[in-house]
Amino acid sequence: MKFSLTDYLEELRPLINVDCGTYTTDGIEFIANKMAEKYEEMNGWTIKRVDCGKAGVGLEIRNKPEVEHIDVMLAGHMDTVFPVGTAAERPMSTDAEKAYGPGVSDMKSGLLNVVYALRNIEQSVLDTLSICICMNPDEETGSLYSVDWIQETAKKAKNVLVAEAARADGGLVKARKGMARYKMTFSGKAAHAGNEPENGRSAITEMANWILATNAMTNFESGTTLNVGVVSGGAGANIVPDSAIAIVDVRFWDNAEYDQVDTTLNGMIQTPFVDGVSIALEREAYKPSMVPTEKTKVLMALVDQSAQELAININWKEVGGGSDANNTAILDVPTLDGLGPIGAGFHSADEYLLLESIEPRIQLLMRVLTKLAEDK
Repeated sequence: MKFSLTDYLEELRPLINVDCGTYTTDGIEFIANKMAEKYEEMNGWTIKRVDCGKAGVGLEIRNKPEVEHIDVMLAGHMDTVFPVGTAAERPMSTDAEKAYGPGVSDMKSGLLNVVYALRNIEQSVLDTLSICICMNPDEETGSLYSVDWIQETAKKAKNVLVAEAARADGGLVKARKGMARYKMTFSGKAAHAGNEPENGRSAITEMANWILATNAMTNFESGTTLNVGVVSGGAGANIVPDSAIAIVDVRFWDNAEYDQVDTTLNGMIQTPFVDGVSIALEREAYKPSMVPTEKTKVLMALVDQSAQELAININWKEVGGGSDANNTAILDVPTLDGLGPIGAGFHSADEYLLLESIEPRIQLLMRVLTKLAEDK
């Protein structure tokens, strides 16, 4: 492969210098069009636009759309976490070692690495493998509008490789915690706190009891944690509050243990702590945990061998944040993550892409695909 870092960065720049936070659908459309153009230029790829509702468009790109099975599904997302205006405030920049900008490693460079790998891989590999690339528009908010499509596609796949960034020390991801986020809305009855407090029904008191109850569900030993991170409510100190809201983040390794948490939370709605207060519980986001199976370990060994042959140092991480790898691993499809170039500082102004890692990680992805073709 003849690789030009200058050319790569110029191809990456327009993908960074556009606002494409989740639900910024015009920016997502721009990214989708740019990515579709790259596969159109390569020839041999069928591009399908997928309607992801409120989140905008997704892309499903295949080299053998006529066959049912998929040998390798390559997954990534087009959205970022940043608000409109961020791209103008801090467009892509570089120094001797790194590139910076919103989404530079999470995960526009991962999407571009997939393109480079498929541009440069031997035609015999493409002839052997049925490959599908899925790019969704709402991963950063839990893939709510794309998860059904992602999972239906993954059910056809023998392997899933997610091109999120490798960790700062070069690590790839073999396991991710599951996550869920709930919005709890408490509705009581207002009353004057001095004249007739007995006639009120405090939504904040109900919320306080829920906070204590959710905290008690945390199990540090198993890794199931519940964190009430946002609260609001009330209109004044002299008014019994008739409304309150709490946002709860749940993280877990054990999917069955999370199911019990979910059952408990939904059961609590039926028995409020404060008589006369009602509770609405909305699960705003959910991803199951990603835990390696024996089949996943076989895929890990293939990646290890590929890295050794290329003299690339890798290690395997268990991380707390979720990705679409969670959504495919739960289907018992061997899934690995972190196949993009090295980056860090995700979701912040410090996000960076390590320049020296770009070409080696393209080579690694190519080697993994080649080995999968040889093993067919």
